[in-house]
Amino acid sequence: MALVLITLLLESRSLICHSEPAKNLSFKIMKTYYTYILSSYSRTLYVGVTNDLERRVYEHKNKLIDGFTARYNIDKLVHFESCVEIDGAIAREKELKGWLRKKKIELIEATNPNWNDLSESWRDPS
Repeated sequence: MALVLITLLLESRSLICHSEPAKNLSFKIMKTYYTYILSSYSRTLYVGVTNDLERRVYEHKNKLIDGFTARYNIDKLVHFESCVEIDGAIAREKELKGWLRKKKIELIEATNPNWNDLSESWRDPS
């Protein structure tokens, strides 16, 4: 039996890659989940989790969902982490939400000392 290796990249995040006999193909889709921190101009922080970081940041920036981030203009992506298991991403979100503000700031500044908007490059240049 010939082995077939199929690799497809879907939406640059989900990877399908499986090798087994061609007559019995099965696929496993691996998704990526994100735990993220947003900031306002005055550095009010918000911690969230999503399976589509670009879409979720877009929703925050355009205030498409009422709530804390819309009310306090929190729309600058200052930190994010990826995880292949939703349970891990949710656990990390809960962990970060339990941290003191000082510890969250240390985490942000360890990788983003200038508090740049990490989603800035995602925008259409036109």
